[in-house]
Amino acid sequence: MLNPIHTAGAGLATTARPADDPAKVKSAAKQFEALLIGQMMKSMHDSEGGWLGTGDDDSSSSAMEYGQEIFAQSMAQSGGLGLADLVAKGLQKPSGS
Repeated sequence: MLNPIHTAGAGLATTARPADDPAKVKSAAKQFEALLIGQMMKSMHDSEGGWLGTGDDDSSSSAMEYGQEIFAQSMAQSGGLGLADLVAKGLQKPSGS
């Protein structure tokens, strides 16, 4: 009888990318930039008066947090502040090594 865990994971080794794959590095850099943008937006919103006014109820606060997260991800995927490119360039190994 075949081990279901062993057979289920058998296809993963053939499709897995190396850890230094440029696409993975770029994706991680974009996620990092989205996190930074989201944190900047959160700090602006949490400052006195907020950047879109004050929302005193929990439902509007949750909706605002979700909206900020989606906006930050979208902004990072569209080029954002250019941080993802700098981070990815710094993390990638030189092509000569």
